[in-house]
Amino acid sequence: MNARTTSNNSGSRIRRRTALRRTAIALAASAAAVSLAACGVVDVGDSAEASPTKGDDITVGVLFPDKDTKRYEQFDYPSIKKKIAELTDNKGVTKYANAEKDPETQNSQMEQMVEDKVDIIIVDAVDAKAIKPAVQTADDAGIPVIAYDRLAQGPIDGYVSFDNELVGQVQGRSLVEELGDSAANKIVMMNGSPTDPNAAMFKDGALSELQDKVTITETYDTKDWDPVVAKANMEKVVDKLGVDNIDAVYAANDGIAGAVIDVLKTAGVAKVPPVTGQDADLEAVQRILSGDQYMTVYKSFPTQASAAAEMAVAKVQGRSIEFDALAKDSIDSPTTKNIPAQLVPPVALTKANIKETVVADGIYTVKQICTSAFKADCAAAKLN
Repeated sequence: MNARTTSNNSGSRIRRRTALRRTAIALAASAAAVSLAACGVVDVGDSAEASPTKGDDITVGVLFPDKDTKRYEQFDYPSIKKKIAELTDNKGVTKYANAEKDPETQNSQMEQMVEDKVDIIIVDAVDAKAIKPAVQTADDAGIPVIAYDRLAQGPIDGYVSFDNELVGQVQGRSLVEELGDSAANKIVMMNGSPTDPNAAMFKDGALSELQDKVTITETYDTKDWDPVVAKANMEKVVDKLGVDNIDAVYAANDGIAGAVIDVLKTAGVAKVPPVTGQDADLEAVQRILSGDQYMTVYKSFPTQASAAAEMAVAKVQGRSIEFDALAKDSIDSPTTKNIPAQLVPPVALTKANIKETVVADGIYTVKQICTSAFKADCAAAKLN
């Protein structure tokens, strides 16, 4: 995965550290660890916030932003909880809270976890900027914070996400490959929430593939990633353009895609034009099978969740060499430079690779996907 610079709108910059530098750091750290061990000194990590070193009896706070994005409570949190238990011989526990799209609620939840004296917090911010005071409160209390999925502002100690610009590139490239490179193709862009820095990166990545290859006729942001908002915006597009003047829709995630498709079908479109998505929601996978949705971006939630759990445990236990090995990338936020990061590559999911992606990873079973309404579609796709 190549290094890339995101736009100023995203407020962040990702850099891949060179293998030579990483090797040198690891060797130096190993030598230092041996020397310190010989003197009876224990390595407690790079950050003052990580001391004193903890054992397996740790508490990890997990804060997620909403319940509309179904993956968070179906996959991400259960995977983090399971991995924490595995890494701590079942002695580590997690405390969980979901803000249900309210930044103030999430700040209160984080402050409560600080009061409860959790050892570390994993947070997927509702609003990257609004969470900053709560992150600072945690830092002042000596509690490290790992940003999950979305980069939060404030003194963050680590970041685990997907290569978000690449997500947008995969979406945009899929549309160009399906439609062809022609300015005659008219694309509507239905972007994510303006308070989510990831949405800006998805958009930038998509535009890098779409610009000068298609005509973008309408662009909307979707407040709070809310499908209801997306539906209202898409209804405006249909009223203005008519369904015959929409050749494809860039939908930033599957919730938006579902709303877009509902509007197009209600408007009487003969065949739904290509619509992108993201997150591989079960309904989206089924829409792809039926031909209503063209593609989604599958992000290996178990991989991301495991990485966050491993980074959190290593950070709390003061195993800085292991933490450093997990964070092979680094990223700048508007408030913090050189945040250790792990970026997981995304995959374009189409009808052709459902079995190799979400089924193979255990996200869904064939039985869950191939309900009675989709039996014929599954048979045609040889999904059995």
